[in-house]
Order: sequence, then C-alpha cells, then structure tokens
Amino acid sequence: MARTDLQRKGQLGEDAALDHLLRHGLALVERNFRCKGGELDLIMRDGAHLVFVEVRRRRSRAFGGAAASITPAKQRRMKIAAQVFLLRYRQLPPCRFDVVAIDGDTLGWLKNVLDA
Repeated sequence: MARTDLQRKGQLGEDAALDHLLRHGLALVERNFRCKGGELDLIMRDGAHLVFVEVRRRRSRAFGGAAASITPAKQRRMKIAAQVFLLRYRQLPPCRFDVVAIDGDTLGWLKNVLDA
C-alpha cells in the first residue's frame, strides 16, 4: 500500500525520535502499538520504567507547536492503549508518558507529561 507524503514525514519523525531516545539509553520495547481504543508510537524501557512515547512533528511552533497538538482526546486514547498494552504484564512496572516534539528542525523530549 502506497504511503502518503504526510505518512512518510511522520515515519521520519518517529525514526528521529527513536534514534534520540536510544542515544539517551532507552531501549525499544515496541513500535506503533495499536488497539481498538488507541495507539502508541513508541514503547521504551528506561531502567525499570516502561515509557509510552507520543511523537509529534510540526513544521514550526506556530499555533503552539507539536507538543500543544496533543489534545485531551488524544491523551485519553494514549491511556487506553497503555492500559491494553499493560494487560500482558502479571506485575505492573512503573510507567510514564513522554512526548518527543519536533518543531521544524528542533527536537524536544518532554518526560512524564501525563498523569497515568
């Protein structure tokens, strides 16, 4: 199936985010986890923590930038997807939600942005 230009740019943003997180010592657990209730771009391990990462890319910081584009509805879908993912664990690990926001050529990593 052919990918759109927007999908290709999104994939490049996820690749950049993954590379950044790997360089900072996180380990990839799963990429593009999808379930009926939502999706998670990256699931990483940071020591004992499981980290659910939303990657957002915008051309510029106009209109609030990449991080500001994560709506309350999107946050709810991320939480649902995380809950579904965690069903595979007998004992729940400590978890957090991070955002990698890419505005133009600037990548920012925001840790622990949502209350679980």
